[in-house]
Amino acid sequence: MLLLVTLIAIALIFDFLNGLHDAANSIATIVSTRVLSPRYAVAWAAFFNFIAFAVFGLHVAATIGTGIVSPAIIDDQVIFGALMGAIIWNVVTWLAGIPSSSSHALIGGLVGAGLCKGGWSVIVWSGLGKTAAAIVLSPATGFFLALLLVLVVSWSFVRANPLWVDKLFRHVQFVSASAYSLGHGGNDAQKTMGIIAALLFAHGVEGGTFHVPFWVVISCQAAMALGTLFGGWRIVRTMGSRITHLSPMQGSCAETAGALTLFGATWLGIPVSTTHTITGAVVGVGAARRVNSVRWNVAKDIVVAWVVTMPAAGLIAALFYLIATAFKPS
Repeated sequence: MLLLVTLIAIALIFDFLNGLHDAANSIATIVSTRVLSPRYAVAWAAFFNFIAFAVFGLHVAATIGTGIVSPAIIDDQVIFGALMGAIIWNVVTWLAGIPSSSSHALIGGLVGAGLCKGGWSVIVWSGLGKTAAAIVLSPATGFFLALLLVLVVSWSFVRANPLWVDKLFRHVQFVSASAYSLGHGGNDAQKTMGIIAALLFAHGVEGGTFHVPFWVVISCQAAMALGTLFGGWRIVRTMGSRITHLSPMQGSCAETAGALTLFGATWLGIPVSTTHTITGAVVGVGAARRVNSVRWNVAKDIVVAWVVTMPAAGLIAALFYLIATAFKPS
């Protein structure tokens, strides 16, 4: 029982770091446009992160818990390896200011530890396949939706006073930022819920049926909201200003595009990267202005981090699985 409690605590630490690492996804645009100060922005985002459980179902949690590796091979060592792989990769990229994906770090960790235990046969290819496809589709969807929104809004307000438009979208951005934070909390917190539920199922405390207890839901939403509250300032700078300069109108379009992408993915049970999604949307609004307004070298570095995240987290997870197995009581 002590081991189970310890692993749940580690999972909640990952969830906290997820919120800390991905806080920039929710607040970078609203901070960079100076609609809210960083202190108020993180509080605003944390609130909507927390209440997301009341809006979305738990389809993403089910995908993580049963749709990446076979539930039959999940044990304490696999979960420990997966969590350590994700946590270490998150800390490394956070310290470097790189907006990598906490979601794909966790999935990569789960796959790495699972492969180390049971080989390729334990992989649930349907679930992993749609997750891998989302690596491309979520930023692409965010990009094209943001591009379309900027074009529609720009055309709609072409004759309006620029100062009036700026003032209007400073109010609109409260709504778009709230929607994005809601989508962030809805998709990301469920990943930790799925890990904890799989752990409980492996210990036989769920009555033989995989489900997510309500206390797990509340704990994960609270841990993520608390992480967001502490912010992730290195990544805020990258997301909010280094990729492209944003106006309140452009920030609203980026957040709305990102929110729509996350809402759709969450309802479909697809664990997507909120980092990938908002990055695609930010690049989209920048490209709508003109192609050379986007700092493509920064975007390229971010894409490299995306590609490396899953295998890097997987290798770290495999190492920690082997360590945990070596110290497993006989």
